[in-house]
Amino acid sequence: MVRRKLGNTEYQVSPVAYGGIVSMSDGQKESDRYVKWAMDHGINYYDVAPTYGDAQEKLGNSLRPYRNDVYLACKTEQRGAKGAEEALKESMRLLHTDYFDNYQLHGLVSVAEVETVFGKGGAMEVIMPLHEQGVLRKLGITCHNEDAALRAMELYDFDTVLFPLNWHMNMEYSFGNRVVMTAKARGMGILGMKSLIDRAWINEEEREKSMFPKSWCKPIDADNTPLRVAAMKYALSLGADTLVPPGNFHDFSFAVEHIDECLENPLDEKDITLLKQSLKDVRKYPFFDI
Repeated sequence: MVRRKLGNTEYQVSPVAYGGIVSMSDGQKESDRYVKWAMDHGINYYDVAPTYGDAQEKLGNSLRPYRNDVYLACKTEQRGAKGAEEALKESMRLLHTDYFDNYQLHGLVSVAEVETVFGKGGAMEVIMPLHEQGVLRKLGITCHNEDAALRAMELYDFDTVLFPLNWHMNMEYSFGNRVVMTAKARGMGILGMKSLIDRAWINEEEREKSMFPKSWCKPIDADNTPLRVAAMKYALSLGADTLVPPGNFHDFSFAVEHIDECLENPLDEKDITLLKQSLKDVRKYPFFDI
Protein backbone atom coordinates (compact mmCIF):
# COMPACT_ATOMS: atom_id res chain seq x y z
CA MET A 1 0.00 0.00 0.00
CA VAL A 2 1.19 3.51 -0.79
CA ARG A 3 2.17 5.85 2.01
CA ARG A 4 1.12 9.48 2.26
CA LYS A 5 2.61 12.35 4.24
CA LEU A 6 0.57 13.21 7.30
CA GLY A 7 0.98 16.96 7.15
CA ASN A 8 4.35 18.08 8.49
CA THR A 9 4.59 15.28 11.05
CA GLU A 10 7.18 13.38 8.97
CA TYR A 11 4.93 10.34 9.37
CA GLN A 12 4.32 8.31 6.23
CA VAL A 13 0.91 6.74 6.80
CA SER A 14 -1.44 4.42 4.99
CA PRO A 15 -4.25 6.30 3.20
CA VAL A 16 -6.77 4.36 5.29
CA ALA A 17 -6.51 4.24 9.09
CA TYR A 18 -7.80 1.57 11.45
CA GLY A 19 -10.44 3.03 13.76
CA GLY A 20 -10.41 1.33 17.14
CA ILE A 21 -14.18 0.80 17.17
CA VAL A 22 -13.57 -1.99 14.66
CA SER A 23 -12.03 -3.95 17.56
CA MET A 24 -14.79 -3.02 20.00
CA SER A 25 -17.29 -5.57 21.35
CA ASP A 26 -16.45 -8.42 18.96
CA GLY A 27 -14.07 -10.30 21.25
CA GLN A 28 -10.31 -10.72 21.33
CA LYS A 29 -10.08 -13.35 18.59
CA GLU A 30 -11.98 -11.18 16.16
CA SER A 31 -9.90 -8.13 17.04
CA ASP A 32 -6.74 -10.17 16.45
CA ARG A 33 -8.11 -11.25 13.07
CA TYR A 34 -9.07 -7.72 12.07
CA VAL A 35 -5.65 -6.33 13.01
CA LYS A 36 -3.74 -9.10 11.26
CA TRP A 37 -5.81 -8.47 8.13
CA ALA A 38 -5.05 -4.76 8.40
CA MET A 39 -1.32 -5.36 8.86
CA ASP A 40 -1.28 -7.78 5.93
CA HIS A 41 -2.87 -5.05 3.81
CA GLY A 42 -0.34 -2.38 4.78
CA ILE A 43 -2.28 -0.39 7.38
CA ASN A 44 0.14 1.37 9.73
CA TYR A 45 -2.02 3.99 11.50
CA TYR A 46 -4.29 2.89 14.36
CA ASP A 47 -6.60 5.21 16.28
CA VAL A 48 -8.50 4.48 19.48
CA ALA A 49 -10.12 6.24 22.45
CA PRO A 50 -11.19 5.42 26.02
CA THR A 51 -14.81 6.06 25.06
CA TYR A 52 -14.83 3.15 22.61
CA GLY A 53 -16.03 0.44 24.99
CA ASP A 54 -13.42 -2.29 25.32
CA ALA A 55 -11.53 -1.20 22.21
CA GLN A 56 -8.36 -0.11 24.03
CA GLU A 57 -7.99 -3.48 25.72
CA LYS A 58 -8.76 -5.52 22.62
CA LEU A 59 -6.73 -3.41 20.20
CA GLY A 60 -3.88 -3.15 22.67
CA ASN A 61 -3.59 -6.92 22.86
CA SER A 62 -3.93 -7.30 19.09
CA LEU A 63 -1.18 -4.77 18.41
CA ARG A 64 1.41 -6.18 20.81
CA PRO A 65 3.32 -8.05 18.06
CA TYR A 66 3.28 -4.97 15.82
CA ARG A 67 3.70 -1.99 18.16
CA ASN A 68 7.07 -0.90 16.75
CA ASP A 69 5.77 -1.07 13.18
CA VAL A 70 2.74 1.20 13.52
CA TYR A 71 1.69 4.68 14.49
CA LEU A 72 -0.62 4.44 17.47
CA ALA A 73 -2.97 7.35 18.10
CA CYS A 74 -5.04 7.71 21.23
CA LYS A 75 -7.39 10.37 22.60
CA THR A 76 -8.69 11.90 25.78
CA GLU A 77 -12.18 13.22 26.40
CA GLN A 78 -11.03 14.57 29.77
CA ARG A 79 -11.00 18.36 30.05
CA GLY A 80 -9.27 18.75 33.44
CA ALA A 81 -5.63 18.02 34.23
CA LYS A 82 -6.26 15.39 36.91
CA GLY A 83 -8.70 13.40 34.82
CA ALA A 84 -6.47 13.66 31.77
CA GLU A 85 -3.47 12.33 33.66
CA GLU A 86 -5.41 9.36 35.02
CA ALA A 87 -6.97 8.56 31.65
CA LEU A 88 -3.61 8.71 29.89
CA LYS A 89 -2.03 6.26 32.32
CA GLU A 90 -4.93 3.86 31.87
CA SER A 91 -4.75 4.12 28.09
CA MET A 92 -1.04 3.33 28.16
CA ARG A 93 -1.67 0.33 30.41
CA LEU A 94 -4.40 -1.10 28.21
CA LEU A 95 -2.51 -0.44 24.99
CA HIS A 96 0.79 -1.83 26.32
CA THR A 97 2.84 1.22 25.40
CA ASP A 98 4.90 3.90 27.11
CA TYR A 99 4.37 6.49 24.38
CA PHE A 100 1.81 7.53 21.79
CA ASP A 101 2.67 8.57 18.27
CA ASN A 102 -0.29 10.94 18.32
CA TYR A 103 -2.42 12.04 21.26
CA GLN A 104 -5.61 13.97 20.62
CA LEU A 105 -8.07 16.12 22.50
CA HIS A 106 -11.19 14.16 21.69
CA GLY A 107 -14.56 15.46 20.60
CA LEU A 108 -14.21 19.17 21.29
CA VAL A 109 -17.78 20.44 20.93
CA SER A 110 -17.58 24.17 21.62
CA VAL A 111 -15.26 27.13 21.96
CA ALA A 112 -16.05 27.21 25.67
CA GLU A 113 -14.82 23.64 26.03
CA VAL A 114 -11.61 24.53 24.23
CA GLU A 115 -11.07 27.40 26.66
CA THR A 116 -11.54 24.99 29.57
CA VAL A 117 -8.91 22.61 28.22
CA PHE A 118 -6.40 25.46 27.89
CA GLY A 119 -7.38 27.21 31.12
CA LYS A 120 -5.95 26.81 34.59
CA GLY A 121 -6.23 23.20 35.68
CA GLY A 122 -7.09 22.15 32.12
CA ALA A 123 -5.94 19.01 30.33
CA MET A 124 -3.21 20.82 28.39
CA GLU A 125 -1.31 21.36 31.64
CA VAL A 126 -0.61 17.63 31.59
CA ILE A 127 -0.41 17.10 27.84
CA MET A 128 2.05 19.81 26.82
CA PRO A 129 4.91 18.78 29.17
CA LEU A 130 4.58 15.16 28.07
CA HIS A 131 4.71 16.31 24.47
CA GLU A 132 7.93 18.19 25.17
CA GLN A 133 9.34 15.05 26.81
CA GLY A 134 8.50 12.91 23.78
CA VAL A 135 6.01 10.71 25.60
CA LEU A 136 3.28 12.14 23.38
CA ARG A 137 5.17 12.52 20.12
CA LYS A 138 2.52 14.46 18.19
CA LEU A 139 -0.61 16.24 19.37
CA GLY A 140 -3.94 16.56 17.63
CA ILE A 141 -7.60 17.43 18.00
CA THR A 142 -10.81 15.69 16.98
CA CYS A 143 -13.97 17.73 16.47
CA HIS A 144 -17.39 17.85 14.87
CA ASN A 145 -17.57 21.61 15.38
CA GLU A 146 -15.66 23.98 13.10
CA ASP A 147 -15.58 26.89 15.54
CA ALA A 148 -14.12 24.67 18.27
CA ALA A 149 -11.50 23.27 15.92
CA LEU A 150 -10.46 26.71 14.71
CA ARG A 151 -10.19 28.09 18.24
CA ALA A 152 -8.01 25.15 19.29
CA MET A 153 -5.76 25.81 16.31
CA GLU A 154 -5.42 29.44 17.37
CA LEU A 155 -4.30 28.44 20.85
CA TYR A 156 -1.79 25.72 19.99
CA ASP A 157 0.27 24.46 17.08
CA PHE A 158 -1.34 21.03 16.82
CA ASP A 159 0.07 18.42 14.45
CA THR A 160 -3.18 16.83 13.26
CA VAL A 161 -6.91 17.30 13.07
CA LEU A 162 -9.47 14.49 12.77
CA PHE A 163 -12.64 15.99 11.30
CA PRO A 164 -15.73 14.92 9.31
CA LEU A 165 -15.05 15.24 5.59
CA ASN A 166 -18.42 14.06 4.43
CA TRP A 167 -19.83 14.48 0.94
CA HIS A 168 -23.37 15.55 1.82
CA MET A 169 -22.41 17.83 4.74
CA ASN A 170 -19.85 19.56 2.57
CA MET A 171 -22.09 19.84 -0.49
CA GLU A 172 -25.01 21.12 1.55
CA TYR A 173 -23.26 23.38 4.06
CA SER A 174 -19.59 23.64 2.95
CA PHE A 175 -18.95 21.94 6.28
CA GLY A 176 -15.26 21.34 6.86
CA ASN A 177 -13.87 23.85 4.38
CA ARG A 178 -12.69 26.35 7.02
CA VAL A 179 -10.99 23.63 9.04
CA VAL A 180 -9.22 22.13 6.03
CA MET A 181 -8.05 25.50 4.75
CA THR A 182 -6.62 26.47 8.14
CA ALA A 183 -5.08 23.05 8.76
CA LYS A 184 -3.38 23.04 5.36
CA ALA A 185 -2.02 26.54 5.92
CA ARG A 186 -0.53 25.35 9.22
CA GLY A 187 0.91 22.13 7.79
CA MET A 188 -1.32 19.94 9.92
CA GLY A 189 -2.07 16.36 9.02
CA ILE A 190 -5.73 15.89 8.11
CA LEU A 191 -7.57 12.70 9.01
CA GLY A 192 -11.00 12.50 7.43
CA MET A 193 -13.82 10.73 9.22
CA LYS A 194 -17.46 10.22 8.18
CA SER A 195 -16.49 9.82 4.51
CA LEU A 196 -18.70 6.73 4.07
CA ILE A 197 -21.61 8.10 6.12
CA ASP A 198 -25.00 8.57 4.49
CA ARG A 199 -26.95 10.28 7.29
CA ALA A 200 -27.89 10.07 10.95
CA TRP A 201 -29.76 7.06 12.24
CA ILE A 202 -33.48 7.71 12.44
CA ASN A 203 -33.53 6.05 15.85
CA GLU A 204 -31.73 3.40 17.89
CA GLU A 205 -34.01 0.66 16.59
CA GLU A 206 -32.88 1.31 13.03
CA ARG A 207 -29.29 1.25 14.18
CA GLU A 208 -29.56 -1.96 16.18
CA LYS A 209 -31.32 -3.81 13.34
CA SER A 210 -28.77 -2.70 10.77
CA MET A 211 -25.56 -4.48 9.78
CA PHE A 212 -23.63 -1.52 11.22
CA PRO A 213 -24.73 -1.23 14.89
CA LYS A 214 -21.27 -0.01 15.98
CA SER A 215 -21.35 2.93 13.60
CA TRP A 216 -22.39 6.26 15.20
CA CYS A 217 -24.15 7.22 11.95
CA LYS A 218 -25.69 5.29 9.07
CA PRO A 219 -23.14 4.30 6.43
CA ILE A 220 -23.99 4.34 2.75
CA ASP A 221 -25.78 1.12 1.80
CA ALA A 222 -23.29 -1.74 1.65
CA ASP A 223 -24.27 -2.75 -1.89
CA ASN A 224 -23.91 0.75 -3.35
CA THR A 225 -20.26 0.50 -4.34
CA PRO A 226 -20.26 3.40 -6.87
CA LEU A 227 -21.61 5.85 -4.29
CA ARG A 228 -19.24 4.59 -1.61
CA VAL A 229 -16.24 5.02 -3.88
CA ALA A 230 -17.40 8.48 -4.98
CA ALA A 231 -17.83 9.50 -1.33
CA MET A 232 -14.28 8.38 -0.51
CA LYS A 233 -12.94 10.29 -3.50
CA TYR A 234 -14.83 13.37 -2.36
CA ALA A 235 -13.23 13.25 1.09
CA LEU A 236 -9.78 12.89 -0.45
CA SER A 237 -10.50 15.80 -2.78
CA LEU A 238 -11.26 17.99 0.23
CA GLY A 239 -7.75 17.43 1.52
CA ALA A 240 -7.69 14.29 3.67
CA ASP A 241 -4.26 12.69 4.04
CA THR A 242 -5.89 9.51 5.29
CA LEU A 243 -9.44 8.28 5.81
CA VAL A 244 -10.82 6.77 9.02
CA PRO A 245 -13.83 4.64 8.00
CA PRO A 246 -16.84 3.94 10.24
CA GLY A 247 -16.23 1.55 13.13
CA ASN A 248 -17.01 -1.82 11.62
CA PHE A 249 -14.87 -4.28 9.72
CA HIS A 250 -17.07 -4.21 6.61
CA ASP A 251 -16.58 -0.49 6.02
CA PHE A 252 -12.93 -0.59 7.03
CA SER A 253 -12.13 -3.43 4.64
CA PHE A 254 -14.18 -1.78 1.89
CA ALA A 255 -12.11 1.39 2.22
CA VAL A 256 -8.85 -0.56 2.16
CA GLU A 257 -9.90 -2.58 -0.88
CA HIS A 258 -11.00 0.51 -2.85
CA ILE A 259 -8.46 3.14 -1.81
CA ASP A 260 -6.13 2.45 -4.73
CA GLU A 261 -8.99 3.05 -7.15
CA CYS A 262 -9.78 6.33 -5.40
CA LEU A 263 -6.19 7.54 -5.54
CA GLU A 264 -5.54 6.43 -9.12
CA ASN A 265 -8.84 7.85 -10.44
CA PRO A 266 -9.62 11.01 -8.44
CA LEU A 267 -13.03 12.66 -8.15
CA ASP A 268 -14.50 13.60 -11.52
CA GLU A 269 -17.76 15.01 -12.89
CA LYS A 270 -19.35 11.57 -13.04
CA ASP A 271 -18.71 11.09 -9.32
CA ILE A 272 -20.02 14.55 -8.48
CA THR A 273 -23.19 13.94 -10.47
CA LEU A 274 -23.78 10.68 -8.62
CA LEU A 275 -23.25 12.35 -5.25
CA LYS A 276 -25.59 15.22 -6.10
CA GLN A 277 -28.30 12.80 -7.16
CA SER A 278 -27.93 10.87 -3.92
CA LEU A 279 -28.02 14.07 -1.89
CA LYS A 280 -31.63 14.55 -2.98
CA ASP A 281 -32.51 11.20 -1.42
CA VAL A 282 -30.87 11.84 1.96
CA ARG A 283 -32.24 15.37 2.45
CA LYS A 284 -35.49 13.93 3.80
CA TYR A 285 -33.57 12.28 6.65
CA PRO A 286 -31.70 13.96 9.51
CA PHE A 287 -28.05 14.78 8.94
CA PHE A 288 -25.63 13.62 11.60
CA ASP A 289 -25.27 15.98 14.52
CA ILE A 290 -22.73 18.76 14.03
